[in-house]
Amino acid sequence: MLTIKIPVQNIEATRQIVLKHKIIDYDYKIKVENGFGHIPVKKETGDELLSKVIEECKEEITKQNNNYTIEIIDLNQEEDLETVKRFPRSITELLKGKLTEEEIEELKKSFDIIGDVVIVEIPEKLEVHKKEIGEATLQFTKRKTVYMKKSAVQGVTRTRELELIAGEDNPITIHKEHGTRLKLDVKNVYFSPRLATERKRVQEETNDGEEILDMFAGIGPFPIVIAKEKNVNITAVDINEHAIKYLNENIRLNKLAPNAHITAICGDTNEVAKNELKDKKFDRIIMNLPGLAPEFLSLAISLCNDGGVIHYYEFSDGFFHGMEKVQREAENQNKDVEILSTRKVKSYKTRMWHVAIDCKVTEKK
Repeated sequence: MLTIKIPVQNIEATRQIVLKHKIIDYDYKIKVENGFGHIPVKKETGDELLSKVIEECKEEITKQNNNYTIEIIDLNQEEDLETVKRFPRSITELLKGKLTEEEIEELKKSFDIIGDVVIVEIPEKLEVHKKEIGEATLQFTKRKTVYMKKSAVQGVTRTRELELIAGEDNPITIHKEHGTRLKLDVKNVYFSPRLATERKRVQEETNDGEEILDMFAGIGPFPIVIAKEKNVNITAVDINEHAIKYLNENIRLNKLAPNAHITAICGDTNEVAKNELKDKKFDRIIMNLPGLAPEFLSLAISLCNDGGVIHYYEFSDGFFHGMEKVQREAENQNKDVEILSTRKVKSYKTRMWHVAIDCKVTEKK
């Protein structure tokens, strides 16, 4: 192992020169012993370049200390430097040699990490390599479980079929987000870690003392993130009984703001509005069910206090149609609506987005 040996006080000056000439061997660590440092040098470095580097080092070290020593040392096997542990920079790096370049290019490189669980999407023609892809994903993410998507999100309960391709078959995990802990079963409930920024943004816009309705709460990420910081009353509704079970667990798992309260209700939001929420109004309403939210827009407007805010989400190629729907439904109820903001939350499919439209609803004067 070829190294440059210098006094410890001259290690950094020498290292900078070796770095400048791009001859440092990154596979090994600098070794320090008996007052000297050994800087690893690439074995293919030519004698002429090595001599040039040594002369530059001597010149630099002389400025710092006239009593310098510098020499090239070829360490024997017993004195070899400690190797640097290198981690793969991507799943595709781990799959080289197992999949062709074309297959690696086709493989979707994004995945969702939910606690100790990873959910990947694999093109149908690459499913023959699902075990290799699963093991590579497990190694790269250092999680415990890797599932492959077997279907799209389906039905009002918003669940999808998953297949284990690596690790433990344990769909129950705890996901950490913005200082909260969210327990869930990825096979029986819907949860997207990609909405973390959106949840934080809604939390920051919320004021203490608000009455809030989450019409499609799931396991409660919006309510939990909001109530952790804000003293609010939140009514969280979902039709999926598994989601409500975990929502109640998450309320117990997290320390909420001193005067925050979350009420979980299992049921269809339309029916809950007629019964448990009869004659009740809200300052803020969250409608994060982009596939079905348009069907509930009229109900949301009817449940909104004068001056209340609705966070409306839908799948669309832009904002025009969503804004038009909001304005039309408000007009049908003799109310005014002000569009506060619009944004693309995440991509959905080609030229389609999960979009958000925030609007303020007021009674016509």
